Amino acid sequence: MRSYIIRRLLLIIPTIFIVSIIVFVMIRLIPGNIVDIMVSNFQDITKMDKLAIEQALGFNVPLYKQYLHWMGQILLHGNFGKSLWSNLPVMNDVRAAWPVTLELGTMGIILAQVIALPIGIYSAMRQDTIGDYLTRSFAVLCIAVPGFWIGTMVIVFPAIWWHYTPSIRLITFGSDPLGNLKMFIIPALVLGMEMSGMTMRMMRTMMLEVLRQDYIRTAWSKGLTERVVVLRHALKNALIPVITIIGWQVPLLVGGTVIIENIFQLPGMGQLIVNATQHRDYPEVSAILMIFGLVILVLNLLIDMLYGFLDPRIHYT
Repeated sequence: MRSYIIRRLLLIIPTIFIVSIIVFVMIRLIPGNIVDIMVSNFQDITKMDKLAIEQALGFNVPLYKQYLHWMGQILLHGNFGKSLWSNLPVMNDVRAAWPVTLELGTMGIILAQVIALPIGIYSAMRQDTIGDYLTRSFAVLCIAVPGFWIGTMVIVFPAIWWHYTPSIRLITFGSDPLGNLKMFIIPALVLGMEMSGMTMRMMRTMMLEVLRQDYIRTAWSKGLTERVVVLRHALKNALIPVITIIGWQVPLLVGGTVIIENIFQLPGMGQLIVNATQHRDYPEVSAILMIFGLVILVLNLLIDMLYGFLDPRIHYT
């Protein structure tokens, strides 16, 4: 196990290096660079002034030199650079925004499993009943209906019918725990529903497969209750492919938080990256995407390690 974890951690280094190159180059390929945006805010600006702005921002050198300088600052000083607009360290904005995204993402993935796992287990245990058909239809609905549409409807309909709109002022957990949960529960539920449909389907499929195994028939023949058979004998083996699906959903979770935060006006990393992209704030966008990439790699490692906990027969070499 230890050697496997070390190898996976070492593998993160070249992976994040490749991610850094893609992130650094792709953001600069978006039409309309930051110099043009800055110039558009002023009148009677000359070509010499534009060249001076490019020089001040460091864009007068080749792209590979800009990348090497940026990576050197990260590796040697842990410095992701300064915002091209505010001239303040990028990590100041990241430190203010990441708790919002962390809370939303954590609540979203917890709610997704709270919805998906019991429904998937129930659907398998009551195969081809009315309850099974209803839960399968609900799973298909969660897969088919986009989360951004549900989020928009959640905002629009209460505003029309009851003249109610959620607060756009962030309520921190430390200042008002109940108010904070009320503010995050609906966005997290919308985010969780978007992820739960596929997990429901996989949970049902794997439970049906496991329930047909010989050792499950033996458990039934011993006179064990349904609860004991499901929770003690069937669930662990059925969860392994489901954990894989959850691992695949981690990147979707990151993308979902970007959309949901902008719909519900939550000042997290998602809203921060959208604003930074619109203003072509390259250091800020690059820093956020690098952090997202690192988080996804670490979470995938943790999910892979869960396999050994769920099935002791799995050995890491």
